[in-house]
Amino acid sequence: MVEQLSWKVGGQQGEGIESTGEIFAITLNRLGYYLYGYRHFSSRIKGGHTNNKIRVSTKKVRSIADDLDILVAFDQETIDVNAHELHSKGIVLADAKFNPKLPEGVDVTLYAVPFTEIATELGTSLMKNMVAVGASSAIMNLECEVFRDVVEEIFSRKGEQVVAKNMEAIVKGAEYVRKQDKDSLHQMELAKADGKKRMFMIGNDAIALGFLAGGCRFMAAYPITPASEIMEYMIKKLPEFGGTVIQTEDEIAAATMSIGANYAGVRTITASAGPGLSLMMESIGLAGITETPLVVVDTQRGGPSTGLPTKQEQSDLMAMIYGTHGEIPKVVMAPSTVQEAFNDAVEALNLAEEYQVPVILLSDLQLSLGKQTVEPLDYDKIDVRRGKLQEDPQLPELEKGEYFKRYQVTDDGVSPRILPGTKNGIFHVTGVEHDETGKPSELASNRKAQMDKRLRKLKKLPEVFPTPVHKDAKHEEADILFVGFNSTRGAIEEAKGRLEEEGYKVNHAQIRLVHPFPASEVKALVDHAKKVIVVENNATAQLANIIKMNVGSQEKMDSLLQYDGTPFLPGQIHQRSKELL
Repeated sequence: MVEQLSWKVGGQQGEGIESTGEIFAITLNRLGYYLYGYRHFSSRIKGGHTNNKIRVSTKKVRSIADDLDILVAFDQETIDVNAHELHSKGIVLADAKFNPKLPEGVDVTLYAVPFTEIATELGTSLMKNMVAVGASSAIMNLECEVFRDVVEEIFSRKGEQVVAKNMEAIVKGAEYVRKQDKDSLHQMELAKADGKKRMFMIGNDAIALGFLAGGCRFMAAYPITPASEIMEYMIKKLPEFGGTVIQTEDEIAAATMSIGANYAGVRTITASAGPGLSLMMESIGLAGITETPLVVVDTQRGGPSTGLPTKQEQSDLMAMIYGTHGEIPKVVMAPSTVQEAFNDAVEALNLAEEYQVPVILLSDLQLSLGKQTVEPLDYDKIDVRRGKLQEDPQLPELEKGEYFKRYQVTDDGVSPRILPGTKNGIFHVTGVEHDETGKPSELASNRKAQMDKRLRKLKKLPEVFPTPVHKDAKHEEADILFVGFNSTRGAIEEAKGRLEEEGYKVNHAQIRLVHPFPASEVKALVDHAKKVIVVENNATAQLANIIKMNVGSQEKMDSLLQYDGTPFLPGQIHQRSKELL
């Protein structure tokens, strides 16, 4: 028996690859296994190679595996592209229809299984993916019956006969493989899982659920990969709580509509990716100078321009911190797990209102779309904080021609906030510099007072932010300090474990508050490390440069950079780190 294995299914986009992975993964999650999935797909609706790699384990996992145990192939391209990942005892389950062949130099076990033929005999070739699920179950020595609940959930609306036929396809696939006389059969049998119930979700769903639980009741957005699932989730769920979603004509409209709704007192969010954030930058500046709460999700992907819209990258970091013209206070947060994505979505709404600033929740494609096992979320810890918003204040009468001091200069930089229409609360709102009542003003003294006020807001945020740095720092003096942000956490953690087994002292810091930067916490870790290795998916070492700007210690820093559209594997970090020592 094995404690974990890695399974991948591949073929042409549009022929059921995603549903094959879903049925396989959801079933194993319900049996109590931990899973981590990553989907490679093309930036087109149909056609082009796609695959779904799923790691299954009896213990927690937060990254995809270095190698591959089982490859399910619906075409020869899948074998040609992915067979190199298979280890020496790996298995290929391929559709006999295309007469599969292993690439030269790849010595693994190949089962040519008539996926399409068996499915066609049962009524439709579309069920070939279910035959493949059955074939996989035979390799892992799983009973076919464990898939029944998931099959019923997916196909019950089409009738009992369709459910029965799909279950029969699973059984036929398993029977065919079990008849094969090969030594490799059952070598991939998984050790028994604990059977506990856990969630299985992508980061985008966790972000959307966090916004919903945190009181968001309006979303304005334009569809874009890899952020669209946030809007799709909210479209389904927000109306149940009295909210709504508007699909706007573009990202400019999405941002300005979100500003308007927040100005009116409704907790509102928008979500996009790199090209959409470029369009939103002027509006983010407007939120900054008008001191209107605004929460924006940026799901990073390969750029620039359209770039690699369906591939992993972390190259928006500098743009999110410095993208707006002029200088405004802004919060940039970076969750590193699905659980953190949920919690940080709630916190983003709170911080936007408490400090009356734009808050950018930074994700990346791997975190946003990678599906993984999640422990039950703790809703009891949700705390809705609205800062200085006075929802029904008793304001004193205004003298004739007098306005409410909405932008009053305060010691903490945060001014009193009321809802439009509040009696005795009239004030002016404009994107030009203004005085305490909002009226335009170009006086030098006023300009300095308002700028200083706005920039005071976030001075103490790193001290009060919940976990600005996730630290796994057991060593007072470390040989290596790994630093990363967003989805690199899992791969770094595994690489760290391997290095420690080899005798190295390794600490790890995952930055969760990117701006304003938690300099003191990071500096303490950097000072007590011989070598600092910053791991990030971009070409210009953006996080490393931010650390150098805030902490210094350039002489002990090195970068591990990857910008080919693929996420880091634990083995890559392990090996490349040793080369830097």
